[in-house]
Amino acid sequence: MPPLRDRVKQVIPRQVTNRVRESLVDYGVRTSDRRPLPDFLIIGTKRGGTTSLWNYLIRHPLVPRLFPAWNTKSSHYFEENWHRGEAWYRSHFPTVRQREALEGRHGGPVRVGEAAPLYMFHPLAAARVAALMPSVRLIVLLRDPVERAYSHWKERRANGVEPLDFAAALAAEPERTAGERERLIAEPEHVSAPYDWYTYRARGRYLEHLTPWLERFDRSQFLFLPSEDLYRDARAAFRRTLDFLGLPPVELPDFTVHNRTRSTPLDPALRAELTEYYRPHNEALRQRLGLALDWPDRVA
Repeated sequence: MPPLRDRVKQVIPRQVTNRVRESLVDYGVRTSDRRPLPDFLIIGTKRGGTTSLWNYLIRHPLVPRLFPAWNTKSSHYFEENWHRGEAWYRSHFPTVRQREALEGRHGGPVRVGEAAPLYMFHPLAAARVAALMPSVRLIVLLRDPVERAYSHWKERRANGVEPLDFAAALAAEPERTAGERERLIAEPEHVSAPYDWYTYRARGRYLEHLTPWLERFDRSQFLFLPSEDLYRDARAAFRRTLDFLGLPPVELPDFTVHNRTRSTPLDPALRAELTEYYRPHNEALRQRLGLALDWPDRVA
């Protein structure tokens, strides 16, 4: 154990940091009436490039970061923090004065947002967003659900919360997540780690989870962006996103991929099973959205 004076040195900075954090959070809430709600949300999908797209957007001079600075890309308000209330949510976004200063400096409209891939999947998020922000713009990244499921498992595995191999995790999913969606609906303040962590197969049934959003928002409010387009040509996907948000074009020097995980290739038999499983779901999604979504399940 380190000497007492060293332990004191470690504790005091931590106490100071906690006080500073609490003060900033309190300041944000106290000034929430001066903080407009966001203009856009990236609502999904998990492991579809949301972190990368968000990091590209906040490099635009007219897209400010969340407040306080330690918030990375999301407040998680519409799923995990709903009980905290609107003032708490508004506290994460810049004030009117800050928006005006950015507009004056860079000569264009400010666009404020957040990225939370659980929003699309949470059973109550669409209704909550529609009630609070009926005019918000919604960005939806859609990745081949087979690749998405495998990437989701790799992330959980790397984070130390998934002891099972991928095949076993898929088999265990129904039991692990049984009743969680129903409980989220019945208990609005409930937070479910299994529903977030272990829904490898379920999250890829995109239309099922998009339907509540499509029922509440006009199609013009959506940008559906295939993740594969982002991976193949991030610059073009970024330009398309800026155009959707009404932001002037900027040229970024690079497009770093965030949260990439590497592993052995997916077992061919498991890939074939998942591809067949998702085929009707993907076709229904293509028909509803009118998108090509050129994933391997598509029949020529």
